[in-house]
Amino acid sequence: MRRVSKIVSASAVTAALALTATACGESSTESGSDSGTIKVGMAYDVGGRGDNSFNDSAARGLDKAKADLGVETKELTAKTGETPADREQRLTSLAEGGFNPVIGVGFAYKDSIDKVAAKFPKTTFGLVDSVSDVKNVDSIVFTEEQGSYLAGVAAALKSKDGKIGFIGGVDTPLIKKFAAGFQQGVKDTNPNASVTIQYLSTGTDFSGFGAPDKGKAAAKGMLDKGIDVIYAAAGGSGAGAIEAVAAKPGTWAIGVDSDQAKDPALSKYAGSIMTSMVKNVDTGVFELIKSVQEGKPATGTHVYSLAENGVSLTTTGGHLADIQAKLDEAKKKIIDGQIKVNTTL
Repeated sequence: MRRVSKIVSASAVTAALALTATACGESSTESGSDSGTIKVGMAYDVGGRGDNSFNDSAARGLDKAKADLGVETKELTAKTGETPADREQRLTSLAEGGFNPVIGVGFAYKDSIDKVAAKFPKTTFGLVDSVSDVKNVDSIVFTEEQGSYLAGVAAALKSKDGKIGFIGGVDTPLIKKFAAGFQQGVKDTNPNASVTIQYLSTGTDFSGFGAPDKGKAAAKGMLDKGIDVIYAAAGGSGAGAIEAVAAKPGTWAIGVDSDQAKDPALSKYAGSIMTSMVKNVDTGVFELIKSVQEGKPATGTHVYSLAENGVSLTTTGGHLADIQAKLDEAKKKIIDGQIKVNTTL
């Protein structure tokens, strides 16, 4: 069935990890109890738990499910350069192991979930950032372009000379949604501003999501050209971009997916993070797990939009306080339909 639900808060909860192992080139973490509750299998994208961004947002939803629902879990992580067959095997191993739901974090799992879910019709699968037509799949998607538009408004208002940069992890339609919304937000706010767009990898090479060194180099190149605000939608690579920005006083970084100013691994750079465009992946993950535990598995497609607080800008550090009224105005216009945000460049 098609699911319609309200956004609920999915706060981060720290959970003890009982076992950590490495097999077949991928990381594996498993925890649980003898409570007889459901078993949740999580298949992360490249970078996995600890990427300070996209995967960590999904991990927060899993941690909340462990804390609030008492579920057992197993976590596996994709490796750079793997084949579609590797993703299929990862999902299959979780389904065969009795994990239900099995959640694929990232659009790269789309084709694999289509195949594996059809073979395990009694297992509910979750797919983050893409849409599957298979009936036992819950597609969890977001209006990244809307949140990125607001990030663009903030960037245009904070930039001294109107020179702004966007770093995308991989040149894909999904990341172009971030870029399109961001660029539109900048231009609508300051028509004279320029937005330089750079991707760290292309095609089926997803290394751009897990290479902080590439993110750092790309950001440094932009900073050297006078760009003073950089938005990185690049997974774990974004940490490198934030590091580069922090090294140049008077410039700003915009984080993504998680509130990166609150991430312990990035705490020393927090003063340079203007805001983060958050996607509440944790909410989608938690809602799916809860639905399975309650015996009413969510399937179909649910779009977590700006109106539902599915995407938003963080206010950590108070750096948006002086422009908050203008951001609120832009948000209202998007929700009311006065502003139609682009999804392509």
